[in-house]
Amino acid sequence: MFGVYLPTLFLVGIGVLFAQLVHQVVTDLSSKVEHKASPGEIDFSIETITAVILGVREIFSTLLSAFIVAPLQSGEGGILSPQVKTTALVLVVIGWIVMNDNPTYMLSFSTFKAPDSWKVSHAEIIQMMRNQKCFTDDSIKFMERLLERSGTGQSTAWPPGIVQCLEPGKETDRSVEASRKEAETVIFDIVESALKKAKVHPKEVDVLVINCSLFSPTPSLCAMVISKFGMRQDIQSFNLSGMGCGASLISVGLAKDMLQRRKLKGGKALVVSTEIITPNLYHGNERGFLLQNTLFRCGGAAIVLSNSWMDGRRAWYKLLHTVRVQSNSEEAYNCVYEAEDDDHHRGVRLSKEIVKVAGKCMEKNMTTIGPYVLPLSEQIKVVIMLAVRFMIKMTGKVLKSCGLEKVAAKLPNKKHYVPDFKRGIDHFCIHAGGRAVIDGENAHSVLNCFLY
Repeated sequence: MFGVYLPTLFLVGIGVLFAQLVHQVVTDLSSKVEHKASPGEIDFSIETITAVILGVREIFSTLLSAFIVAPLQSGEGGILSPQVKTTALVLVVIGWIVMNDNPTYMLSFSTFKAPDSWKVSHAEIIQMMRNQKCFTDDSIKFMERLLERSGTGQSTAWPPGIVQCLEPGKETDRSVEASRKEAETVIFDIVESALKKAKVHPKEVDVLVINCSLFSPTPSLCAMVISKFGMRQDIQSFNLSGMGCGASLISVGLAKDMLQRRKLKGGKALVVSTEIITPNLYHGNERGFLLQNTLFRCGGAAIVLSNSWMDGRRAWYKLLHTVRVQSNSEEAYNCVYEAEDDDHHRGVRLSKEIVKVAGKCMEKNMTTIGPYVLPLSEQIKVVIMLAVRFMIKMTGKVLKSCGLEKVAAKLPNKKHYVPDFKRGIDHFCIHAGGRAVIDGENAHSVLNCFLY
């Protein structure tokens, strides 16, 4: 937390020097300017203004002569003495650190707590699927097996527009109005809670970022929040859609970048992440699409960020690094794909390649963030192993060019050194996209895949 006090020290130092100068100016000015106005009056005559200007010029001339010219001529140093130079250097260094270190603090976060009327068990979910009257027996059995292996509990939240089909005589409501109602319930709750915890008024929010992958109404979700909470008209709002589960971290990165544009006066950002289930229930029977009916639930999270130094003392966390990589392979593009099945039912098709694609992306992420978080001892081992592998590779090429293929084949095959990320990271939070990640044994193998 020492960095929080750097701007204070810088301002105090500048303030002391400025106060001394002002004191000297006021003292000299009071003795040289002839005051003609009566007590309680202000005189803006030409004579008074001219006297002030001449007096200020004389004061600065006197200060320049007394503290700089005369000491330099006499060799004493004066205002340019080693003590003053050291103080000025310290202030410059502190100022440089303040200008280049633009931290992002987390003031609060909040998650959605669904009402009891939204919570359903596995058996009730299957009954809701049966009440849709569109799924075959094989599809129902397939979803039952998925639920058993999904790792979800017996009281997960589904929106009221779908849950109401459990009541006799009621059908599922997938309308835009029902979808908007779900969005309002989730988003308003977490936004109000997050702002309250952070002790931030809605009009103090400078940047608003909301991500929701599949539901993007008009007016936007950002407009909905701005209207509800009466936020400022000059607020910078961003509505992200179609970016899947990774949109949460993307939103945090976007909010951080926007706050950095307000480096001098600082600002506050509100980031909201959710997914709306009501309009996105798949009504077909293709297994690749049925996964979404069992894995996704209602929920949302809101976080309040600030890059103001004054908020550093009450912040919960400080954001250090954000790393993002984008996979451009065909299998990565198609692993989560919104489309229509053969019967023209819209849904999201989840591929079996998700874990494999996620592993490759995590490998790139860990490689990128490693230099920021790993201790120097681990980084040196990585560099040494890379150098050894490079030398072995070049030696093999030289031997092959000389016709010594058998000798080249006997060269050792050194593996990449996998650094111990536990020495730089205390906790790993891996997105739980299914049992392959939730299950302990599989999660361990997946993590190894990520690190390699």
